[in-house]
Amino acid sequence: MNFLRQIRPDGFVLSIIAIAVLASIFPASGTSETVLTWVTRIAIGLLFLIYGARLSPQEAWQGVKHWRLHSVVLATTYLVFPLVGLALRLLEPTVVTADLYTGILFLCLVPSTVQSSIAFTSIARGNVAGAVVSASFSNIIGVFVTPLLVILLMNTTGDAHVDASSILSICAQLLLPFLLGQALRPFVKGWLTRHSGPTKIVDRGSILLVVYAAFSESMNQNVWSSVTPLQIVAVVLVCIVVLALILAFTYWIGRAIGFSVEDRIVLLFCGSKKSLASGLPMASVLFVGGPVGLIVLPLLLFHQIQLMVCAVLAQRYARRAEARLSPDKDDAQSALAD
Repeated sequence: MNFLRQIRPDGFVLSIIAIAVLASIFPASGTSETVLTWVTRIAIGLLFLIYGARLSPQEAWQGVKHWRLHSVVLATTYLVFPLVGLALRLLEPTVVTADLYTGILFLCLVPSTVQSSIAFTSIARGNVAGAVVSASFSNIIGVFVTPLLVILLMNTTGDAHVDASSILSICAQLLLPFLLGQALRPFVKGWLTRHSGPTKIVDRGSILLVVYAAFSESMNQNVWSSVTPLQIVAVVLVCIVVLALILAFTYWIGRAIGFSVEDRIVLLFCGSKKSLASGLPMASVLFVGGPVGLIVLPLLLFHQIQLMVCAVLAQRYARRAEARLSPDKDDAQSALAD
């Protein structure tokens, strides 16, 4: 029975799959798409408000000062990932077409996600303050670094440009709610400490909203009709290999450097993610006149794979943390959980 409990499907992963299927059958379009966009933004803003309210100013400052952690996350996102992408050129054209390889390399150049990286770090009981800083900083500098990497490593129109409104949008959606949460902390920290349910609902709910929005967008742009099933399988396998390599690297380098478990969780989730929300708009600018739908397909698939895999990892880390903290667990159970 213990073995069966270990291998049973994760409820959160099943929810992600169900939402993806639902969005594929009933994609949001028109007015419903606009409503979905605003609901997702509000949910993400509420998530960061809660994070701000739960983190003490001392914890937040410690997160800002942890430059070693942030440096490794950035190096993984903008150095290790691109090197993996360049190495995969060997797959063209025997395994993937030229356009699909362009998409695979592009996904290796886009910034890390913010919301899901922090949400999974929170679920896994990692260093949330460090995740907030690492993920946010990665996304902000990605507005500059990703177009530069694309122009240097890929054949694009060369018309890529950075719009200051992108940075303002990130600050408005993420930083301002976080600061508001810090201001409200004296009034709500006791209630949030006693009640973890709302945080869990917002954590998981915001991720499910992002999945629904992403699959709705792909259906509205007819991305899936432009490739064969065999090509989709090939891209999925490549994405799985890329994610496995990066997860293995972040796990190894975190232990080699001597990071704490909480910091290794940050590195694992912030370093392995790629942002669909940032990647789609950048692709529309960087590949004007090109097959944008095909180019973003690997990013779309990678995004869903990383969510499902990281959901399992986050839940596993959470169970380990509960086993260590619970006085009711015996030593054998704790060892099995580890």
